[in-house]
Amino acid sequence: MVVAPLTLSSLAVATLLVAALPFVIYRRLRRPLALHSRDAIVGVAVFALFAMVIERALNDYLLHWNEATASVLSNPLAFVVYGTLAAGICEEVGRFVGMRFLLRRAAAKSGSTSLAAGTTDSPALTYGLGHGGAEAWLVGVLVQIQWILFAVFENRGELDGYLSNLPADSIMRIHLILASLTPQTAGIFALERVAALVFQIGLSVLMWRGLRAGWRGILPLAIVLHALVDVPAALFQARLVPLAAVDGVYALGAVIVAGLLFKAFRRPAVAA
Repeated sequence: MVVAPLTLSSLAVATLLVAALPFVIYRRLRRPLALHSRDAIVGVAVFALFAMVIERALNDYLLHWNEATASVLSNPLAFVVYGTLAAGICEEVGRFVGMRFLLRRAAAKSGSTSLAAGTTDSPALTYGLGHGGAEAWLVGVLVQIQWILFAVFENRGELDGYLSNLPADSIMRIHLILASLTPQTAGIFALERVAALVFQIGLSVLMWRGLRAGWRGILPLAIVLHALVDVPAALFQARLVPLAAVDGVYALGAVIVAGLLFKAFRRPAVAA
């Protein structure tokens, strides 16, 4: 069983694209929009803590360790509702905390006591690049690198030896996944990760503007919107809708959100 060179090359190109995109956007817009790396660092830290630690610990407990909740959440619709809300609550509470910290810093720097002192959306864009970039790397790039390495070992006939510490059924499952990889798989991966980055930036700008305006409903709204964004993926994981439909929805949504973001940042960029 061999992974075709075209497939392997496509996976590598898609992974490099996703890995580089947050850095390319940051470097391209750093001067025109006065972006600061500390805002991105806050976004990275928030995603790492709230999504990779808190949310994963919650999922492990409710989906695996607690037999009562695991039984209830084995129902596809219950899984969709839980999965989308868990992601929305964990990540948006984290975004809320991180952005309040950034706003307080901006207010302190300007000598004001009002959170509205942050009069530019640039910190939201930078935070979103950090939050979304961390997701792209931790959920996408590192996983894809692992699969690329598996494919290389597979082509060399060394995969079974490399995975000798795993059970036989797990090794067979990896062989089957590698056999199913195609150039289209790489394209789907790139599409999903780029769309996720766009959505993370959009949610960051929304949260930032809501906090600046002092609107108390911004956190519940952000949680609902984040949950809605995750619904197609959760429906696919529950085997309720095909992947093509999910990717179509995400592609369309990403184009719309990217258009709105371009419109929001175009004037400051031109003025600079």
